[in-house]
Amino acid sequence: MVDSKKLMDKLVGLCKRRGFIFPSSEIYGGLNSCYDYGPLGVELKRNVKDFWWRAMVQTRDDIEGLDASILMHPRVWEASGHVANFTDPMVDCKECKARFRADQIEGALCGSPAYKGRKAAKCAEEGKFTEARQFNLMFKTFMGPVEEAANVVYLRPETAQGIYVNVYNVMQAARQKIPFGIAQIGKAFRNEITPGNFTFRTREFEQMEMQFFVKPGSDMEWFEYWKAQRIAWYDALGIRRSKLQFHQHTPAELAHYAAAAFDIEYEFPFGWKELEGVHNRTDFDLKRHAEFSGKDLSYFEDATRERFVPYIIETSAGCDRTVLTALIDAYDEDVIEGEARTVLRLAPVIAPIKAGVFPLVKKDGMPEVAEKIYHALKKQFNVFYDDGGAIGRRYRRMDEAGTPFGITVDGQTLQDQTVTVRERDSLVQTRVASDKLVPFLQEKMAAYQRPAS
Repeated sequence: MVDSKKLMDKLVGLCKRRGFIFPSSEIYGGLNSCYDYGPLGVELKRNVKDFWWRAMVQTRDDIEGLDASILMHPRVWEASGHVANFTDPMVDCKECKARFRADQIEGALCGSPAYKGRKAAKCAEEGKFTEARQFNLMFKTFMGPVEEAANVVYLRPETAQGIYVNVYNVMQAARQKIPFGIAQIGKAFRNEITPGNFTFRTREFEQMEMQFFVKPGSDMEWFEYWKAQRIAWYDALGIRRSKLQFHQHTPAELAHYAAAAFDIEYEFPFGWKELEGVHNRTDFDLKRHAEFSGKDLSYFEDATRERFVPYIIETSAGCDRTVLTALIDAYDEDVIEGEARTVLRLAPVIAPIKAGVFPLVKKDGMPEVAEKIYHALKKQFNVFYDDGGAIGRRYRRMDEAGTPFGITVDGQTLQDQTVTVRERDSLVQTRVASDKLVPFLQEKMAAYQRPAS
């Protein structure tokens, strides 16, 4: 069991060392709260997105995909309320000039564990802070050669609005009827005052959002359906259920337009925090866009001859935050035959590398056989070939990268064409015919269950 106080430091070090996540522009001193995904990180992130897309779009008949533009007409953000209301209260320390969200100061003054040891607590003395002022979180830029108010556009702070303004384009093109959903994975940008906790809160991030359009009156039934679907998805992702919980928004937390909202929270080393939101947004969004655009966004239901503005059930997850959660949840340390081991117990479905292929020694024809197996498997899975160092050390390197299987070519392979398959979590070793490796690994991946911890 890893000490939660040390876990984040260890994980950040592992991510950089093994090529999961690097600080952005590091040779220039970095850019605060911006990160680059390295060779293993980009594979892990892609696998998470693919797993979400399969669950939301490819395995369903009632959800369609979309990839909307990052830049949208500025009136979109007026209609959505982001221009007027997408703000955080900001205060400055008069002495050291540090900047904080006002709620951080309140947390520090109240002794909240979430802010223990932070600079906010050190600055939290009477009279040190300026009055709170509202700070809009949208990044502003200009379209065209002249930087003037008429040419202002925004980097989108969320992907949902691109779905709302396209709902009838998608519905007609895909010949869908309500109830149906639109799913999108895409970049969003928020000029956060105090981002932090590695990739938990960043200024540039990727969202995985699905907006499900339903008939008023059926909305709470669909809301409960999607709550159950989304928590089950994290089970399939390999996240421990004991580390997940639902948090219902109180009346004070609930957005003015929402009928109900729950967060799926994960117990991070820095506390219980939101992983995904499931919201009943009512008909607010489409009514606002109808008002600001002058377009009729109501829906006519042929079966009942009724016309109504659809309600929206939203599921909104951060891809970067989900990747971070998977890494935190998978990180473990144990001792194997007296030797300490760092291991990422990632579910095979999202593991960046599915198997490592190793010749036991670099002689007697073993490397040639191992390379042949490697190239055959490469057609089906992302696999890695390694012939450097002792076999135990090669296993450890793959364990640290989250690779679920190690395949070793040894002397027996040359006699009967079988190899040793070692499982990362159980350490069980099985002899498997080299020409049966693909179905063997596929079966093991499909049956994978996270070991109890």
